[in-house]
Amino acid sequence: MKLLAFAASSSKKSINKQLVRYAASLVANADVEVLDLNDYELPLFSVDKEAELGKPALALAFLEKIATCDALVISFAEHNGSYSAAYKNLFDWCSRANAKVFQGKPIVMLSTSPGARGGASVLASATTSAPFFGGQLKASLSFPLFHENFDMEKQELKNEEMKEKLLAALASLS
Repeated sequence: MKLLAFAASSSKKSINKQLVRYAASLVANADVEVLDLNDYELPLFSVDKEAELGKPALALAFLEKIATCDALVISFAEHNGSYSAAYKNLFDWCSRANAKVFQGKPIVMLSTSPGARGGASVLASATTSAPFFGGQLKASLSFPLFHENFDMEKQELKNEEMKEKLLAALASLS
């Protein structure tokens, strides 16, 4: 299986990137590619910019990555209860080229934060909207208190209950 994974964050020290990288590593027999949203930075979307630029090559390249994978794992950073600007902007550009951004792919959606809700608000938005954008949501999980539940040195979950839930969610991609 070709697995595409990314954090919906542009932070170079993103805890969601650490989580998604770890999660993707747990998928047995997967050829994993982890994307960095910083490689897909685009001007702020507007219909005026779209009229000027058309469909940017970076948005089309991101859509091509999705087209060529078998499944997706995404971990959403929560910024003031919603998507990060970097993710939302890329998603907006992509949706103008293909309204079904996720192209029928099975997806496991994750979120984490240092707080007790673990990005639950953004995860709720993402899971609710996924089917409208061509995503086959297989599972979703929020990981609260990231720094208490993730071993930074080993780069893995140290909370066994959370790890079991993650493994079950990832198994749904098979």
